[in-house]
Amino acid sequence: MASAAHNTSEWQKRSVVSSFITKVNDGTTRVALFQRSDKVSTYRHHLAPISGTIDATDPTPLSAAWREIAEETTLTPSTLALLRQGKPYTFRDPSVRREWTIYPFLFRLREPAHDTERQIRIDWEHEGWGWHDPDDIVRGVTGKVEGVPRLAESLRRVWFETDLGAPAAGILAAGLDDLAHDHESGARQLAGVALQTLRGVVAELEAPREGPAAEGWWAKVRFAAWHLWKNGRESMGAAIMSTLLAALAGAEEAMAGKPASSWRDAVLDVLDAKAAARRESAALVSKAFVAYLGNTFPSKVALQEPISILTLSESSAIRQGLHHAAASGFVLDLRVLESRPLFEGVSLAASLVQKLGSSSPSAASKHEITLYSDAAAALASSGLDLVVIGADRIAASGAISNKTGSLPAVLCAKQISPSARVVVLGESDKIAPPGRPEDHVVEDNDPSQISRAWLAENNTVRIRDAAKALQHAGATGSVQIQTRNVFFEWVPAQLIDAYVTESGEWTGQEIARHSDRIKAEETRIFGTL
Repeated sequence: MASAAHNTSEWQKRSVVSSFITKVNDGTTRVALFQRSDKVSTYRHHLAPISGTIDATDPTPLSAAWREIAEETTLTPSTLALLRQGKPYTFRDPSVRREWTIYPFLFRLREPAHDTERQIRIDWEHEGWGWHDPDDIVRGVTGKVEGVPRLAESLRRVWFETDLGAPAAGILAAGLDDLAHDHESGARQLAGVALQTLRGVVAELEAPREGPAAEGWWAKVRFAAWHLWKNGRESMGAAIMSTLLAALAGAEEAMAGKPASSWRDAVLDVLDAKAAARRESAALVSKAFVAYLGNTFPSKVALQEPISILTLSESSAIRQGLHHAAASGFVLDLRVLESRPLFEGVSLAASLVQKLGSSSPSAASKHEITLYSDAAAALASSGLDLVVIGADRIAASGAISNKTGSLPAVLCAKQISPSARVVVLGESDKIAPPGRPEDHVVEDNDPSQISRAWLAENNTVRIRDAAKALQHAGATGSVQIQTRNVFFEWVPAQLIDAYVTESGEWTGQEIARHSDRIKAEETRIFGTL
C-alpha cells in the first residue's frame, strides 16, 4: 500500500483499493492474504489483500484494482474474474496519521483454480502469502500474523456470507448471478428480480431481537439491497436502485413504533405490496402513452390516419404501450429495427402481430408492421411521425442510456423527418441520481453473439470462411482484432422531445428534480452503511 512521507501535523488522506482474491475448491471458498514486506512504508509484515493508492491517472477505482493486481501478482482478467465491489468507507489510523478511504473488491481465480493459482508471482511489496477461511477473517482471526487495520471490515463489505448466514447469503448470491447473466430482460424486469431476491433474503434472516441488535438486522437488509444495486447489473442499476429504495423507505414506515420482533413480517408485507404496485404502474405508462398520442396527433386520430412510429429492441413499456394504443383505436404504421445481436426487435414485432391478430380481422388489417435491418434506420425514417425508445437509465440531464442502435435511429429520424418527435417511454424509476453520463457502466458483452450470425449455414461460403479467418487471427494473435458487442449507448437530452412516465408527460426539469430526490433518498438509506 503505497503512501507519502509521514506528516506529523495533519492527517494525510489516501484513497486505496483493497482487492481480495478467492478460489473455490470442492465448494469451499478461500481468500488469499499477502504478508507485506519490510520494504513498504506502512504496516510491515502485516497480512493484507492486494492494496494500493488510487492514482490520478486511474479512470476508476476498479481500474486501479486491476493495475495493482497485475503489478503485485501478475494476474490479469484472463486468469481472474471480478465478483463484487464493496461500499467504500473511511477511517483514521492515528499510528500513521492517515485517513484511509477504502474501496474493497472481491475477485475469483478462473477455473481451473489450481492452474491459475500457479501463475501468482508476488513482487517486492510482499514476503509471502497464503489461503485463509473468509469467515475467520471477518471474525478477526488471521492466525499468528496480524492483519492490517480494518481488514475484517474491508472483507465484510464484499463477503456477505458470514453476516447473513448461509441460507440468506445463498439467495442473495443466486439473485446477483441471475441479474448479472440475464441479457434478455429489460431494466424493469431486472428490478423486479432484485425486489424478489431481497424478499427471499429477508425471509431467511432470523427475526431481529430487541435492543441494539435490531439496528444491526436492519443494516443487513440495507446492505443486501446495496449489493443488488451495485453487484447485480449495474448498467441497469438506476431502476434496481429506485425500486429498492422505495421498498426500504416503505419498510421503515412499517417498522416505526413496532417491536423489533415484528420487523421481519412488516418488511415482507411491504415488499409484497411493492411488487403488486409495480404491475399497476406498467399499465399507467401505457395509458399515459395513449393520452400522449391523442394530444399530439389529434387530426390523425379523428381521420383514422396511421401514425408512423419507429422503434427497436423489446422494451416491456413500449410493447404494452403499442398494444394499448392499438386496442384504443389508433391506426399504427410501425417500423421496427431488428435490434442485433439478439434480435429483440423481431421478438417485439412477433408480439405485436400476435396481439393485433387476436383482435377482429377488420381492426388488425388497419395496422402495418415493417421490419428493417439496423443499418436501414434512415430508410425506416421516411415520412415518420414518432420515434419511441425505452430507457435503461435516465440521467439527471435527461440523457438516456438504451439499447445500442437507439442513437443512430434518433439521428436518422431527425435528419430524414425533422418534424418527427422523439419520445422516451418508461417508468420514473429509470431516473438515476445526479452524475455524469460517462460514469455509466459500459457492458461489453460476449462477441460470439455477433459473430455466430456470420457462421450461420445459410450464409455464403465466402462469409463463413471470412468469419473463421477472423477467429483464427484473433486466437493466434497474428493480428490484433476485436469484435465489440456493446449493449447500451447514450442519446443526448437535446434530441429528446418528451418523456412519458406513469405520471404522464415529463419535461427535463421534472427529470432533474426527481433525480435529486433519488440522490437524497440514496444518501439517507445507504449513506450510513
